[in-house]
Amino acid sequence: MLFYGPPGTGKTSTILALAKQLYGPELIHSRVLELNASDERGISIVREKVKDFARQQLSNPPAGPAGEQYRKRHPCPPFKIIILDEADSMTQDAQSALRRTMETYSRITRFCLVCNYVTRIIDPLASRCSKFRFKSLDKGNAAKRLEDIAELEGVKLDEGAVDALVKCSDGDLRKAITFLQSAARLVGASSTPGTKNSKKRVVEDDEDEMEVDSTGGSVTVRVVEEIAGIVPDSIIDRLLGAIQPSNKASSYEGVANVVTGMVADGWSATQVASQLYDRVIYDERISDLQKSKIVLVFSEVDKRLLDGSDEHLAILDLSLRIADILAAG
Repeated sequence: MLFYGPPGTGKTSTILALAKQLYGPELIHSRVLELNASDERGISIVREKVKDFARQQLSNPPAGPAGEQYRKRHPCPPFKIIILDEADSMTQDAQSALRRTMETYSRITRFCLVCNYVTRIIDPLASRCSKFRFKSLDKGNAAKRLEDIAELEGVKLDEGAVDALVKCSDGDLRKAITFLQSAARLVGASSTPGTKNSKKRVVEDDEDEMEVDSTGGSVTVRVVEEIAGIVPDSIIDRLLGAIQPSNKASSYEGVANVVTGMVADGWSATQVASQLYDRVIYDERISDLQKSKIVLVFSEVDKRLLDGSDEHLAILDLSLRIADILAAG
């Protein structure tokens, strides 16, 4: 199988949950091999570790009456599973070495490749897999999961906080949970400063405990936006006001002052560009022809930012070019 899609959409969690359900706690370690991006996965590892595990004989389920009960709960199919997480970071040589291993031992070993970019998996490997695309989580399911986590962890959420978490994370549930945890720590720390004994741990299992303040305040929309680095609407409005068509002499001065202030305040240029894009594209006062020209400017500036160009100059250039397009009509 080949699982691919954006980060934080449950690819690795799905295959690990499937493996636990198939084999149970006693066979999971002998029947499942997981290698992720932090492990060395060059051609030597594929030829040694992966191949050795693939050709091992199957371990048997527990015997006797206890074994029968175990098999009722867990099917224990007659094959092992090798999970290669972040498979798109494997070298092409390593992926090529995997082809014969997948075919030779397919009777007793199955593979699951997990990646973000399916285009980085070589075609001979992709053609041997059933592909499953994981799309960004929809708002309803993501919001429900965040509410469940907040309830279990004893985190109080203001109205609109869950929607803000979902919006800021853009379909990435892992990022949304991280924002929730950071926001919970922030309101806990700020509400009762200096108290060390007021903290409790609400734990459903022994993994990833979330430490929250037992007497802390509730997570608000503004707290979530601060954690996520969202630029306040007032600042974006000020930048849009400076960009609007006016006489050329004052245009540069106004835009430069606003952009300098934004950079001095430490706002991320990528975040500014993202929010400015949403505001400009959904502005009905701007014609479609102007929007098409502006989108080209955004794509060019976004590429520059990814390449590591100076954020101040990039946002200044973006704003002034948008202003020119709007002024030209």
